[in-house]
Amino acid sequence: MTRLQRNTLLVLVALALLLALLVYTLTWHPLPREKLGQLCRGAAPQLVPGQALKVMTWNVQHLAGKQYVFWYDVPDGSGPDDRASAEDLAYNLDEVTRVIRDEQPDLLLFQELDDGAKASDYQDQLSLLRARIVDLYPCSVDAFDWKADFIPNPHILGSVGRKLATLSRFQIVQAERQQLPQPEGHWLTAPFRPHRALLTSYLPIQGGGQLAVLNTHLDDYVPGEDTQVRQMQAILKRVDRMESHGTPWLLGGDFNALPLGQAVRLAASQRPAYPADSSLHLLWDRYPMIPDNREASGEDRSDWFTHYPNDPAIPAPDRTLDYLFHSPKLKRIEARVRQDDTEEISDHMPLTARLMLPPPSR
Repeated sequence: MTRLQRNTLLVLVALALLLALLVYTLTWHPLPREKLGQLCRGAAPQLVPGQALKVMTWNVQHLAGKQYVFWYDVPDGSGPDDRASAEDLAYNLDEVTRVIRDEQPDLLLFQELDDGAKASDYQDQLSLLRARIVDLYPCSVDAFDWKADFIPNPHILGSVGRKLATLSRFQIVQAERQQLPQPEGHWLTAPFRPHRALLTSYLPIQGGGQLAVLNTHLDDYVPGEDTQVRQMQAILKRVDRMESHGTPWLLGGDFNALPLGQAVRLAASQRPAYPADSSLHLLWDRYPMIPDNREASGEDRSDWFTHYPNDPAIPAPDRTLDYLFHSPKLKRIEARVRQDDTEEISDHMPLTARLMLPPPSR
């Protein structure tokens, strides 16, 4: 090797190391598990055995609303919009507040609340929302599932910050973020992708015991990859352990997966986004699902649609992506998707359910 070749090689190695350092500095590297603090501000009551508990899960699409077709909303990535206006962000914050105050669930499970993202004016959307409903929810926990100081994608060219958040009327005594399996990817691009997580809160029950409340948002299905299946397996392992320990639990979120038989009813252009065998079966085979497959794929399936894609080729809500699962120790009382006045707030509509906690032990 000549001196010129050696020097060239050294320069290339140095540039590669500098690039790796830059990527590491700009991106986020969460721990596999992380305990969370600042759970309650002020006094909050404890759950009571046998009480009914109302829960809502809602992907609020960073408060952007339905007036846009974002670049990622169409299969070829050609959507014309990169961000929502400040006016629409403010309007949809008010709209989310309106729905929450009307429903007044005991537990709120949010997905896609922004914090420090360029595309949403660096808002801390959870803080903005909490300021409007602090009288209802003294306790909350949150965890990032996407965070970076700079994303080189030309549609972003700035920071991202996106969170899961759980708000509660009742006391939360412990919470943690668990990292879910990530997609395989090139070392240069993988750190810029979302880091999907499971946000778990523990609510004490008078007389002993706790209710575990789990909140998540899974990756989209990608043909040839098993990321979504591995994420579902990790969640199943977690709830199986809770069940074996006698801990009642409740799981909700945006699973980006369809119920049994719904994929074949989608427009042909939409079917490749979902596998023939839904990864949700890993959970529905073992535990109660809301809505269940009979509801979500039956004659009245449109009542259970939770997703209205921003793709202009789709004129109305056409699929279910958001669910609640629960321990058999909890009893379902009622459930519904609030559709009539929420279609324009987000590309997802809120799913609510009332469940009865286990009665007092004798």
